[in-house]
Amino acid sequence: MVTRRVVNRALHCWIADECGLSTLKNSLAVLVRVLEQAVRDGALDANPARVAGWQQEYQRAQRERTRPRTLALPDVRTLERLAASLVQRSSDNYQGWGDAVWFAAWTGTRFSEVSGLQAQDIDVSTWTWRVQRFTVPEPDEPDGTVDRSCRGRYKRVVPLRPAVRELTAERLKAARQTPQARLFTGPDGSRFTAAALRDSTQWDDVVAELGHEYLRRQDLRYTGLTWMADAGLPLPLLCGAVGRPLEETRWYLPVTRQCLRTQSHSEPPESQASTRAPGGAYLPSSHGPRADSTASTSPE
Repeated sequence: MVTRRVVNRALHCWIADECGLSTLKNSLAVLVRVLEQAVRDGALDANPARVAGWQQEYQRAQRERTRPRTLALPDVRTLERLAASLVQRSSDNYQGWGDAVWFAAWTGTRFSEVSGLQAQDIDVSTWTWRVQRFTVPEPDEPDGTVDRSCRGRYKRVVPLRPAVRELTAERLKAARQTPQARLFTGPDGSRFTAAALRDSTQWDDVVAELGHEYLRRQDLRYTGLTWMADAGLPLPLLCGAVGRPLEETRWYLPVTRQCLRTQSHSEPPESQASTRAPGGAYLPSSHGPRADSTASTSPE
C-alpha cells in the first residue's frame, strides 16, 4: 500500500507542518532503508521512497513563510468567486464546501481544523474560536478519518471576524444546543479532509481558471491572517491567531505596522480576545448580514 504518491503526500504534509530540514531528511532516510528491504524481499518492484524534488518544495515553503502576504487573496470579491466556483464544480453543488472555504479564509485556519470544529469550541460572548482538534485521514476508521487533539502552538484562540459571525450563528442554531455537533461537514454529514474538498470541488482546475494557479488549500490561511493584520488586530492577538512567535507574526503586518514597536508581547486575558484597537471591528456585536461585510472589495 506504500506508493510513491503516499510518500509524496507525507513529505508535503511534513513540510506544511513546518518540520525542520533535518527531520525530513532523517525520516525519509529511515523510510528508504525499510522499503529497500521490501524490494529485496520481493514485496515491491521499486522503492517508492526514493523521490526527488522535495528539497525545492521545502525551500519554496521557507520563502513563503518569510513573505506570506504575497500569497493572500487580494480582496473579498475574489474569495466570493472562489467559493462560488468550487460549489458549482462539485458534483452535488454542495454549499457546505463554499461555506468551509469562506470560514477558513476569514479565520486564517486550516481545513483540517475547520472539519474538527464543534459547537462547544465557539464563545459567542467574545466571538472567538478555541481551536482544539483537527481531522486527519485514518484508513482503519469507518469514514476514513479521525480527530486529533491540537498541541502546542496549534491549540490557540482565533477571533471571529464580523464577516463570519452570521454564518457561525446559523451553524450554531442548526446544531440545536448539541455541544459536540460539527459546524462544517461533508455532503454526507461526516468529517472531511482537505484532500476530500480538493477532489470534490476540482480545486486545482478552479484556481487555475480564476488565475490563482499558486493557491493551495493551506494558502487560505495566509489570506485570513493578512486580512486580520490589515484590519488592525493588535499584535498580541495576532500572535495567538497565528500560533507563531512575535518575529514571525510580523511577516503578516503591512509595512507601516512592521515599523511600530509592540507595547506588550504577552497574551491578553481570554475575556478580551475579541477586543480591537479603535474602530471596534472585533468587539462583540450582533450578527450583521454577511453581504454588509463583503460590499467592499477591500478585506475590511
